[in-house]
Amino acid sequence: MWRKRSCDLPISRWRVEQIAKLHVTQGDTCEIEDGVLSLVLPTCYSIIFILGLLSNTLAVGVFLLRRRSNSSIAVYMRHMAVADLLLVLCLPLRIYYHNREGPFQLCKMVGIFFYINMYASIMFLSLISFDRYLKIVKPILVLKVQKAAWRHRTAYAVWALMICGMVPFFLGNKNYHPCDKVCFHWHKKSLFGGVINLLTVVLFYIICLLFLCFYGKITVKLRSMTLGNGDEQAKNRKSRIVVKTFVVPVIFTVCFMPYHIVRVPYVLSQMGVIVDQTTTQTLHLLNELALCLSALNSCLDPVIYFFLSCTFRKTIICAIQGKFKKMYAMNQRRTSVVKSVTEM
Repeated sequence: MWRKRSCDLPISRWRVEQIAKLHVTQGDTCEIEDGVLSLVLPTCYSIIFILGLLSNTLAVGVFLLRRRSNSSIAVYMRHMAVADLLLVLCLPLRIYYHNREGPFQLCKMVGIFFYINMYASIMFLSLISFDRYLKIVKPILVLKVQKAAWRHRTAYAVWALMICGMVPFFLGNKNYHPCDKVCFHWHKKSLFGGVINLLTVVLFYIICLLFLCFYGKITVKLRSMTLGNGDEQAKNRKSRIVVKTFVVPVIFTVCFMPYHIVRVPYVLSQMGVIVDQTTTQTLHLLNELALCLSALNSCLDPVIYFFLSCTFRKTIICAIQGKFKKMYAMNQRRTSVVKSVTEM
């Protein structure tokens, strides 16, 4: 009886140890290395931090001056600028603790905070795309659906969804794997944590399908659109509308698609489904580079504001030219309903 019980327990422990040895060497050293990332990531994150801090601080300032504007596009841009600003504020800690051990709870909190703001930006980009779809394809529904109360409630609902979605990651308190001690690195994941991550990827692809649907119909509408009498000025105006419309899906795809393509096999390696050491090492490198590209979105979103918001564009031009009194006066004026629909 005693022998049977003593054999059963070591077998289960032996299996756990064998899986762990596929990722770590003997002792307490994490075998997943950063390699070239040790130079690339701190450099790239430093550049993104500087550019993102300056551009998004400016954007938040402009939207605060324009706080009376309740157009749907202004509300979503305001919240997205806040999300991007909060995201870039996470980067100094990611730079400082890169490839080194740090306070486990602090690293976890910063990592979760980073993802909350990243996915908030994704959701607000989706809402901006939905707004463009309504104004171009379904203009009659704009006044019915895009009411001020609806816009603000939707924006706050996005924040609530992001925070609630990250609650399970706050509850996890494991720190038993050597790689878990390294901040912002490859970490082991439980079955529950892995499933939550994979469901997040599924949600992203659902959003991508909505993007395809929205912009497919927008493309059809723009092709059939006639402006003026077909003269050169009308053609130029139509070209500007096309550029302004498709700047959102281009930035969305470039920044977020690579990360979510790599994410599935990366999470499987964290769960122990993919156990090959070389594959895991490669996935770690690709995941970190793709995540850096996602962080770059915080620098590119102000480009969206510049193209889509006439007020933001004129404010920036006035600031560059040093016409601050004109800039302030312009931002205190209310925008007409017609302009808020057609300025994008």
